[in-house]
Amino acid sequence: MTDRQQTATLFLCGDVMTGRGIDQILASSCSPELYEPWVKNALEYVALAERHSGPVRQPVSNRYIWGDALDELDRRQPDLRFINLETSITTSPTPWPGKGIHYRMHPDNIACLEAARPDGCSLANNHVLDWDLDGLDSTLETLTGADITPVGAGRNEKEATQPGVFPLAGGRRILVFACCLESSGVPANWAATATHGGVYRLPDLSDRSLENLTGRIRAVRNPGDLVMLSIHWGGNWGYRIEPEQRAFAHALIQKAGVDLIHGHSSHHPRGIEVYQGKLILYGCGDFINDYEGISGHEDFRGDLTLMYFPTVSRETGKLHSLNMVAMQLRRLQLHNATEEDRQWMAATLSRIGKDLGTHCMINATGDLVLGWK
Repeated sequence: MTDRQQTATLFLCGDVMTGRGIDQILASSCSPELYEPWVKNALEYVALAERHSGPVRQPVSNRYIWGDALDELDRRQPDLRFINLETSITTSPTPWPGKGIHYRMHPDNIACLEAARPDGCSLANNHVLDWDLDGLDSTLETLTGADITPVGAGRNEKEATQPGVFPLAGGRRILVFACCLESSGVPANWAATATHGGVYRLPDLSDRSLENLTGRIRAVRNPGDLVMLSIHWGGNWGYRIEPEQRAFAHALIQKAGVDLIHGHSSHHPRGIEVYQGKLILYGCGDFINDYEGISGHEDFRGDLTLMYFPTVSRETGKLHSLNMVAMQLRRLQLHNATEEDRQWMAATLSRIGKDLGTHCMINATGDLVLGWK
């Protein structure tokens, strides 16, 4: 049996934000009107990016925003492609009341997501309901029509909490659950109920929340299934991993049987841990956004993004290897990072991973490769 038959390779990334400025450069776009405290027109984000990096010839193609990432995906052919989609796909004119930031992409621009061929996406985050329940309904309908499985949100609690089920070769499956927490900016009234649409929102990181997840996993898991949890948690900036986050991640692996934790919310990559042989990505960072040219937090290098390609055992879910590809956002498009930037990212991941028992090296092909104790 070959290594490829014994293992599965996934593509994971952090926040894909195709609304606002990104939506404006695509062939079809929503009204640029915004309801933010300082910026009232989404085209201002496009202008900011152009002042920073140069002109963007518009409208761009559906493949444009992914840039060099598409070649990497074609070359590696992962068994599962899963992203965190932080955008409502809708033309709804009604923003969620009292919320300061609203992301939406026109449904006719769904081909820009299809270009990367994601199998599924997490919607359990703090932007999917930016345009209220009508926006959520449109998002679910558009994604399903594009054969992209939405996870972590639904028209009721049953839909929001059920996993995405993705087949793997050899008759195995990977179940992907997605949830979110208040710490990432998700209001309590966004939680789905028996009669109300919304997201799968955990109230906290308590034993009760762990039991909730554990019960849902055991109810649908078959022998041989792998389980991934995609979780939107924590703040936007900073490398600190709260003790309760780490304890919860460990308990998910030890008690709930989760094989891989796909964390996101932070605008930059955070530390990585391997616990009992299982991968924990505490924060994958943004992957695609319209923040280019916005000042502040430059030390975190939010312009640098990572493609994560974990390879895990199909039988045990244990991590075999983690290769990462560093990208840089320029002119609202992903480009291969320079050698200098790859070195900076590897050094940063090693520094922040020291207390987690991980470090990062660069191999002969330029991949960032995780090492662990």
